Amino acid sequence: MKRLLSCKFNMDTACVELKFADGSMIAIDTIAVENEVADNMYQRSELDYLIYNDPTAYADLVLNGDPEAYLKAITEYKPLDS
Repeated sequence: MKRLLSCKFNMDTACVELKFADGSMIAIDTIAVENEVADNMYQRSELDYLIYNDPTAYADLVLNGDPEAYLKAITEYKPLDS
């Protein structure tokens, strides 16, 4: 891909949008990603934090990383009944 010009969260579409110097654009549907990879509210919260505070890191994680492995490593969920 060409040089990245901008990466931001669009609240109207609920997408993280990446715009490149060659005019191409990628829109990541954040709701679909959360539904696919997040198992609990803690993982959803971590994804939300990235979306709002570091959309570039979020886009890199979704496009180039392993979001499921990242969420399992970064969040610790212990049910109350254990």
